[in-house]
Amino acid sequence: MDTAKQRSATFKKILNVTSGNFLEQYDFFLFGFYATYIAAKFFHSENEYVSLMMTFTVFAAGFLMRPLGAIFLGAYVDKVGRRKGLIVTLSLMAIGTILITFVPSYDAIGIIAPILVVIGRLLQGFSAGVESGGVSIYLAEIATDKNRGFITSWQSGSQQIAVVFAALLGYWLNNILTHAQVSDWGWRIPFLIGCLIIPLIFVFRRTLEETEDFKAQKTHPTSKEIFQTLMSNWRIVLAGMMMSAMTTTTFYFITVYTTVYAKRTLEMSITDSLLATVFVGLSNFFWLPMGGLLSDKIGRRPVLVGITTLAIFTTYPVLSWLVGHISFINLIIALGYFSFLFGMYNGTMVATLAEVMPKRVRTVGFSLAFSLAAAIFGGMTPMACTFLVEHTGNASTPAFWLMLAAVCSLISSLYLCRGSKKTETKISPESIEIKA
Repeated sequence: MDTAKQRSATFKKILNVTSGNFLEQYDFFLFGFYATYIAAKFFHSENEYVSLMMTFTVFAAGFLMRPLGAIFLGAYVDKVGRRKGLIVTLSLMAIGTILITFVPSYDAIGIIAPILVVIGRLLQGFSAGVESGGVSIYLAEIATDKNRGFITSWQSGSQQIAVVFAALLGYWLNNILTHAQVSDWGWRIPFLIGCLIIPLIFVFRRTLEETEDFKAQKTHPTSKEIFQTLMSNWRIVLAGMMMSAMTTTTFYFITVYTTVYAKRTLEMSITDSLLATVFVGLSNFFWLPMGGLLSDKIGRRPVLVGITTLAIFTTYPVLSWLVGHISFINLIIALGYFSFLFGMYNGTMVATLAEVMPKRVRTVGFSLAFSLAAAIFGGMTPMACTFLVEHTGNASTPAFWLMLAAVCSLISSLYLCRGSKKTETKISPESIEIKA
């Protein structure tokens, strides 16, 4: 096959697999985008802070389901194949989204309403637990050692399209509907659109080709063998979780939490916060492949260590500057900086995490590490940041949460990519394999 045909075939595979990732992530973080409206409809309280914290707790609960989804669905994907497994995850996400979209309010059916919303959120979390890992591993396995960073960066790249789409949709709704209409029923429209897209994504997933790496395996491990291999490699999983901490924390801070932070803490309009989120998605979309490309050229370790170190020492000054000089332009500048940190780091981190996982448990290992980070760091980000601001009275304190995640990722990056400054990893059959 000539180069042009190879590129065309690779592009088609990337499009097919990331289209489902787009929908899953779109549906998953819509809950955070419309947290204030969901709080008013399903989690009644006279105190706005309490109501919002209840909603963010349910948001976090979805992340707590992700490790379970990573273990059970990840093992299923490693056993039956990438294609079949990714169709199952899409089905579960669809059910959860439909529940949240159509459940009547608390005023209409009482306590059953928040219970159903929680169930829908848990289903979304269970599904999302393996979606990012499944897509990342698929992309890593169709890539080569020379372009794996660039190719795998499109897993998160598809999520940024979802961010932009959801934010633009929210901006449009807030311009054509009154605040009361959005609060009453308008917030359901983005969820409904997600439901309508589902059949199209199923078509994409059904045409997905299995990876050559998976087909080349003469035997596929049983569930028992997968769990045994996973347990024997617990250090890699733990280190992978810590390495993913900065990615999940920064992403949910600059996307999901931005709408609440800008509106409630910085007292900006909802339209300004949504426009800022559109900018973040576009900025992320640019920096992610840049990070992947750079890591392909100079190695994973320099990028991972450099970006985490930069985050540790600059996050608080940047956020303090924003709080002291509040304006829409300054919000864009601050978010642009955090977007640079996220994109460069994540564009490198995804390939690294795929490369260090043992081949027979590559999907479940990656998914579990990433899901644990999402549950402990990413999913807790809106709640932790809201708590810090409320109890300190200092709008800059969310920086400490981001810095903690960066410290964890720095330590893990030094451990997983130990060696020379140009150390880079490659896909390894059973354990970490370092290539200087």
